Amino acid sequence: MIGITLTTDQIRNAPPQVRQWIEHEVIAALGISAGTAAAQASQDGTHLVSCSAEEVAAVLEKIQGLIPALNVFFEFGRPGVAFGQPAVMAFRLIDILHHTRLQNIERLMVCLEAINQALTEIRHDPSARFCGFDNEGHCFVTQETQRNIAALWQSVLANQQVSGAGEASRSFAPAA
Repeated sequence: MIGITLTTDQIRNAPPQVRQWIEHEVIAALGISAGTAAAQASQDGTHLVSCSAEEVAAVLEKIQGLIPALNVFFEFGRPGVAFGQPAVMAFRLIDILHHTRLQNIERLMVCLEAINQALTEIRHDPSARFCGFDNEGHCFVTQETQRNIAALWQSVLANQQVSGAGEASRSFAPAA
């Protein structure tokens, strides 16, 4: 066995994938699991659900007028750290806050609540949750939900490229 010592600055300046791997290894070594989020959700009568591609698109449609919530929503399309069986994807709230450039954690929580609310309206189930939380500053979505958001994001990008290319070809078309 080989041991490696890293300084706080080395960890802080490491690429996100390395930080996530380190976090995963530490959590696994300490025997902590994302099951605490599921347990916490079941205690308050809510449950984390997997969203189909259609449900993810419907959530997007419901929050379309809330630009900060859209940014937070698409953060869940990034790779997260997988825990448990069935797998849930963990995201650090501080990373989401940083990537979305929101002013504070309260604004982030408002966005997350808007996303959860959109799902409860779509499912007509007040106990369904798009995302859950733990006391260590993590947010969780199911692996299926994460994959469907990533696919939706790729679709949005592809549609923008196609529509942008069509507009560019029309604007450069010779006048008749």
